[in-house]
Amino acid sequence: MSMVEMKRGDMVLEARGITKRYPGVVANDHIDFEIRAGEIHAILGENGAGKTTLMRILFGLTQPDEGEILIFGEKVNFKSPLDAIHHGIGMVHQNRKLIPAHSVIENIILGHPSAGRITNLKRTGEEITELCTKYGFKIDLKAKLWQLSEGEKQVVEILKALYRGAKILILDEPTSALAPPEVEKLLASIKLMTGSDLALVPFITHKLPIVLSVSDRVTVLRRGKVTARLETKNATEKSLAKEMVGREVIFRLQRVEVKLGKPILQVESLSALDNKELQALKAISFSVHEGEIFGIAGVSGNGQQVLAEVLAGLRNATEGKVSLDGIDISHSSSLERWQKGMGYVPAERIDVGSIGDYSLADNVLMNYYFDDEFTKWGILDSKGIRKLTEALISEYDIAAPGPDTTAKSLSGGNLQKLILARVLSRKPRLIIANLPTQGLDVGATEFVQNKLLEAKKMGAGILLISEDLDEVLSLSDRVAPIYEGEFMDIIPIEKARREDIGAMMAGLKHQAVKI
Repeated sequence: MSMVEMKRGDMVLEARGITKRYPGVVANDHIDFEIRAGEIHAILGENGAGKTTLMRILFGLTQPDEGEILIFGEKVNFKSPLDAIHHGIGMVHQNRKLIPAHSVIENIILGHPSAGRITNLKRTGEEITELCTKYGFKIDLKAKLWQLSEGEKQVVEILKALYRGAKILILDEPTSALAPPEVEKLLASIKLMTGSDLALVPFITHKLPIVLSVSDRVTVLRRGKVTARLETKNATEKSLAKEMVGREVIFRLQRVEVKLGKPILQVESLSALDNKELQALKAISFSVHEGEIFGIAGVSGNGQQVLAEVLAGLRNATEGKVSLDGIDISHSSSLERWQKGMGYVPAERIDVGSIGDYSLADNVLMNYYFDDEFTKWGILDSKGIRKLTEALISEYDIAAPGPDTTAKSLSGGNLQKLILARVLSRKPRLIIANLPTQGLDVGATEFVQNKLLEAKKMGAGILLISEDLDEVLSLSDRVAPIYEGEFMDIIPIEKARREDIGAMMAGLKHQAVKI
C-alpha cells in the first residue's frame, strides 16, 4: 500500500514492545504504540516520561534495546534518521536544528538527501512556496533565521521535514516556546495537514488544552510506561492530568495573602537596548515589595527578556536606576547582586541556567562557590556541596540517580527544578523568575508555582515574568502588562480584568503608570 492509496484510519506505523534503558533509568518500558492515517495522535506525559525517547527511536536517532517497528505491516530497522526519512518519517525537534546566519530557504534545503548536487534555488523556492500555500504557512524565504520569531522558526522546521517528503510527521513539543497567537496559527496548519495528503501528525506535548483541542487520540506515558490509550473526545483535563502524574492536580493555585512589607526592588526610568541595538525598554519604573509577586504579562519579544537580563546584571542599561533594599546596584555585577540577596531563574534553562556537561553538584555550586560555608582556605568543600545537592534532589523531587548525574541528562522539568532549588535554597530577598514554568508539564508547573508561593510567604519579593496570562492572574498581587518595552499600566490584582490586560498586551489600551 502506498501513501497515496491510504484512507483515513489505515494503520501506518506500529511500535511493539519498545524498550530503552539508560544508566539508572528505563526511559521506555515495553511500549506499544500505533499511528493511523489522517489522525492527530497526541503523546502526552510529564517531562521525563519517555515521550522524546520514543520518538527519537521512531526517527532512527536512538536504537531500542528491545522491540520492533513496522511500517505498513513490514518490519523496519532504522540505523539512522536517513533510513526514517526514506520511509517518509520527518521529525520536528523540540530544540531547533537550524542555523541563525542562514536564510529560510538555505535552512530548509540544508541536509536534504539530494545535497551535493547543484541546487536550483528558484525552482526550490517555488516548490517550498507551494507547500506554504497548501498548509497555510506565511514566511519570507529570504529572511535570515535570526530575524524570525519563535513561531516562524517552528514553521521552518516543519517545512524542512515536508520538503524532504515526510508523510509521517513527528512534532516534539511544537508549541513550548510559542506565544498564544503563534500557537493558534500553528494548530490551524496542523489541522489542515491531516485533511490533505499527509498521513498523520504525531503530537508530543504535555499541554492539556492543546491536546484536547487538536488531537483525535491520546496515548499517555508515565515513567516510561503507557498508562492510558483513549480517544480524545472521551478525555478531560483532569482525567489526563491524573494519568500523567498519578494523582489529582490543582490547575489554579490559591493566591497567598501576605501583608506587604517595604520595597525590596526599586526601578526608576530604566531603558535598555536589545541585541540588535534597538530600544527594548523605554523608561519603565516600578517597585517590588516584601511578600509580593509582581507579575509582568506580555507576548514574547516586548522587552521582558531584556528587563530580566538588566536586573540580573547580564546586560547594561542605557539609562535609569536599579536599587535593591535601598542600595544602588545599577552598575553591580551579577555576583554582587547575588551576594546582596538577588536570585535569578532564567528563561533559558539550558543555555544560561545550567552547564549540560557538568554534574548536578557542579551546577548547584554555581550559586555557592563564593559562599564561605563551602570554601575553606580557597578550596571548595566538595563533600559539603554533594550533601547539599543530595538534599535538594530529595526536597525538589528531581528525578536523577544522584549528584554526579550530568545536567544535560535531565528532562526540562527536572532541570528547572534543579535551577529553582539552587536559587531558592539561598533564601534570596528578591527572586526574578523569568518564564519559570514555560515548557513544563502540569505536575512540574504546580510544583514550581507552589515553591514561588512558599518564598512569598517567607517574605521574599518576586518579579514573575510570564507569557501565560492565567499564571500571572493566579499568582500575582499586581500585574503590569508590557507592550513594546513599556508598561501599559500597573494594576492591583483585585482590579485586574482578563479582557483589559489582554488588550494592553496587544497595545490597545494605555494608562499612566506610577511606581
